Amino acid sequence: MTRVSRALAGALTLGLTLGVAACGSDDSNTPTASGDGDYTGQTLTVWVMEGTNPDAEPFFAEVATAFEEQTGATLDVQYQPWASAHDKFTTAIAGGTTPDVAEIGTTWTPEFAEAGALVDLTDLVADSGLDGDLVEGLQEAGTVDGSLYGMPWYAGVRASVYRTDLFEQAGLEVPTTWAGLTETALALKAAYPDVTAWPIAGDSQYGVMPFIWGAGGEVATQDGDSWVSGIDSAEAREGIELYTGMATEQGVSTAAATTWKETDLLKAFEQGSAAMMITGSWTPTTILADAPDLAGKIGAFPVPGQTEGLSGSFLGGSHLGIFAESDQQDLAWEYVRLMTTGEFAERWAEESNYFPGQASLLEAAAESDDPLVAPFARQMVEAGKSLPVTPLYGEIQGKKTVETMLQSILSGKQTVDEATATAAEDMNATFGQ
Repeated sequence: MTRVSRALAGALTLGLTLGVAACGSDDSNTPTASGDGDYTGQTLTVWVMEGTNPDAEPFFAEVATAFEEQTGATLDVQYQPWASAHDKFTTAIAGGTTPDVAEIGTTWTPEFAEAGALVDLTDLVADSGLDGDLVEGLQEAGTVDGSLYGMPWYAGVRASVYRTDLFEQAGLEVPTTWAGLTETALALKAAYPDVTAWPIAGDSQYGVMPFIWGAGGEVATQDGDSWVSGIDSAEAREGIELYTGMATEQGVSTAAATTWKETDLLKAFEQGSAAMMITGSWTPTTILADAPDLAGKIGAFPVPGQTEGLSGSFLGGSHLGIFAESDQQDLAWEYVRLMTTGEFAERWAEESNYFPGQASLLEAAAESDDPLVAPFARQMVEAGKSLPVTPLYGEIQGKKTVETMLQSILSGKQTVDEATATAAEDMNATFGQ
């Protein structure tokens, strides 16, 4: 995600000091969860990121009709491109020109919340009977200092996609431990020398996360009001060693993958040159659309735990946030509740190939018979994890600290101990700003 520059952060802080802080302290502007207001004649402005749902316009036309029937108010949905959205948000916050409600990427929510730009939704969720029915990882990602600022809307998670036909021909079962994962990759390498058994993408941080968490490590931990890198701990190093060692020691990857992004993994799999990969829950539909000849030949399984259970996997997606500058916060909550629970939440998830942020809806997905849905849902329900909930981690992502570490190891320039020590030093310099 694009990170806010220090200069813009200064302007943002100044703007919030002069405007948003005063607005946020006005108790009369605090929304309630009553749900029985008449807002006829009012218009609610909403920003939604474009591209997630290819049928977003007809979907929101139905939402607008239902919203007007429920509240009497008109809905003004404005689509924003992801690439420029972060900068547009920070400019709008600094200038006091935010929408009433917006879709906010999970890694941005802490940043905007700490700046004082978002409304605390904790009591609204509790009063609406939704506390305990939100996807834990999404709720955690939207919580700052014990208060919820981002209402879980939808999310995706990464697990393993594989060629079922190749597994069957080689007599292989889905692995359930790290040892089984290694044995499976080596068996695929032996059976199909012209296919990369398990490409390890060096330009993607998310593939290594399950192995850091699965070994009992953490990317970073909070110590009071500050954060400290955990990527150089013995546990994290053990997981990183297993993951990168699949390329450097076991030889089940390819040297080209050292610089691969997730899109490169996807391309290789669609072209038939990869037997399995760690990828997002939204990709199977893309694979079948791009490579229809793979229909009936692909499956999915959660990332196994080291010796049992599952390894954690990054749960990313979007929240809906209400902006403190809005003078229609009660109406805004009506919209947020309509979108994140029940029928519209379920439909949005289905149409966009993501999972809903309401736990009861996600649990229903986990019971699906679809072999390309249920494993991802199980991964999300049982082992969805969030990244460090601090805007400073956004800066670390912007500098690609983890990717640089992976590429140093995969290229042979540094050992795991050396590369993780370098990455930890870089992280701690950022955390210590």
